[in-house]
Parts: sequence; structure tokens; C-alpha cells
Amino acid sequence: MAEGDAGFDLPLLPLQSVLFPGGLLSVKVFEPRLIDLVVRCLREGRPVGVVARRPAGGGPDGCALEEIGCIAELSEIENPQSGVCQLRGHGTQRFSTLKLHREDDGLWTAQARPLLADLPLPPTERLIGSARALASAIGSLRDQGQAPFLEPYRFGEAGWLANRWCEILPIPLAAKQRLMELPDPLARLELVDDFLRSKGVLK
Repeated sequence: MAEGDAGFDLPLLPLQSVLFPGGLLSVKVFEPRLIDLVVRCLREGRPVGVVARRPAGGGPDGCALEEIGCIAELSEIENPQSGVCQLRGHGTQRFSTLKLHREDDGLWTAQARPLLADLPLPPTERLIGSARALASAIGSLRDQGQAPFLEPYRFGEAGWLANRWCEILPIPLAAKQRLMELPDPLARLELVDDFLRSKGVLK
């Protein structure tokens, strides 16, 4: 879907996390209404929109939803009949919310507009170190039996690098949301690079 397309209806999955394009979605779902939603979407081959929840006085349930989220393709649901299920999928494309609606059963839907994907811009010379450091981090995670990223790896793309770092760094939820929203992948990676340097990961 290209930016500028007419809005489309998108069921929403509000989480206390931020999903990035190209990122893995692996989350436990507890609420029966959300379990029914994801089971139905998986059966029908429909995506969901993952949006971060943020505390906000006066909003329904004392919360509000971010206006920009990430479309997720669902791939697997484990134990949907047990009252808690493990949901897996991956992020595909950012979207902005044109109109938000809450159904009678409490589920959220949005009239959503897809946003442009990151241009495949290479990291600048100054940012090459972040690519090398991420390759090293992936190796360390593999040694621990973890595989947090989808393949193929795209170390030559600034947006991909920034997104993957954002997924594993201890960054506050609000900061992750702002980084995900940034339309310039080089600017996103520059902010991540600054963070890595501040923590001594890069010299």
C-alpha cells in the first residue's frame, strides 16, 4: 500500500510496546475479546494494526492510543482456547490513524492510512560502526540461543539498522514511539548512534 491511498479499516491491537516495520511480533494475549480478534484475523488472513498505549487522563480505560502504529501480518497463535495465547507475526508498514472508533465490545478499529516505507539509504561513514556493532550483537544473541530478528539482515540500510537497534536497546516506550514515527531513516539511525556512543557501545 502506498502513502496517499484512501483510508482502510484496520482492527487494532493495543500493546505496551512499539512494533517496527520488519520486526518480529511475539506477545501473550490475555483478554478473551482480543484472543477472538486475532484468531479471526489469522483465519481470514487479515492484518492488525499494532499501536502503543500511553496513559492519558480522560481517555477510555484511562489510556489513549498513539496515532501512528505498524501493520502486522499474523503467522501463528498458540493455545487460543486456554485463556492466554502466544501470538506471533511481523511488522510490515507504518500507518497513521485518520479516525478512531471503539466497538460495543471494547475493541478498537481505525480508519488508517499507510505511510511510506523507509528509503533503502545506506548508513553514512560515521554510522558504519552501528552496523558492525549490531552484527556483533546478533552473534552474541545467537550464542545465547536467541534469534530476535527476521532474515535476511540488511546491514546496508539505515532504517533497518535503526529499527533493529530500537527493538533491543533499553529505550523508554515514548522514545521508541518517536523513533518509529521518524520518516527519515538516516535521522533515526543518527539518534540511535548518539545513544550507543553515550552508553560506550561505540567510540
